[in-house]
Amino acid sequence: MEYLHLTPVHIIGGTVGLLSGAIAVLITKGSTPHRIAGNIFFIFMLIMSGTGAFLAYFEPAAASVVAGLLTFYMVATGWATVMRREKTVGPFEMIAFFWAVGVAYYGLSAGMEAAASEAGRKDGFPAGLYYAFGGIVAFAALMDVTVIARRGLAGRQRIARHLWRMCFALLMATSSFFLGQSQVIPEPIRVLHVLVTPVFAVIGVLFFWLTRVLFTRWAEAA
Repeated sequence: MEYLHLTPVHIIGGTVGLLSGAIAVLITKGSTPHRIAGNIFFIFMLIMSGTGAFLAYFEPAAASVVAGLLTFYMVATGWATVMRREKTVGPFEMIAFFWAVGVAYYGLSAGMEAAASEAGRKDGFPAGLYYAFGGIVAFAALMDVTVIARRGLAGRQRIARHLWRMCFALLMATSSFFLGQSQVIPEPIRVLHVLVTPVFAVIGVLFFWLTRVLFTRWAEAA
């Protein structure tokens, strides 16, 4: 492939992204180490998802293109949420919204192509996967509309938006590595219950922190 020289960049981005993401979810939230780990996660996840979508486009693997663009959008908007002051919005939020609409359209269109094909697949992936990715980013786009309409977020809603988008990006990277690239895992531990454990761990962390932020006083005391 003409662009194979980007593969090491993609791998490095994913490796550093996974490690920094794990650190960010495990250490004290709002602390200086958390912010540093979060910034590293942001940079390397953009590298990983951007190069992944680019490489997948030429493979072609439409599902991986959608996944990469979705992850890029999630980590960018999640990071921007806490970098922007409370109750403010700007051009970035509008650009992000149209990005999400475009990705949703691409994902849902690919799903319809897969459903209409004789095998029920597009580039080897079933229609349901495209619909799932397209539906998630469409939902996120609707949330962007509420943020723009309210002229920004504050308090626990702002933290929750940051949290679920960054954790979702980490979930995509974790699933991509442990489930999508399981062939690189040593064979003795390449068993289903080992491979899915990190994925469910990220989901568990996401729901734990969403519950804590939205339904306790933790956000007020943080």
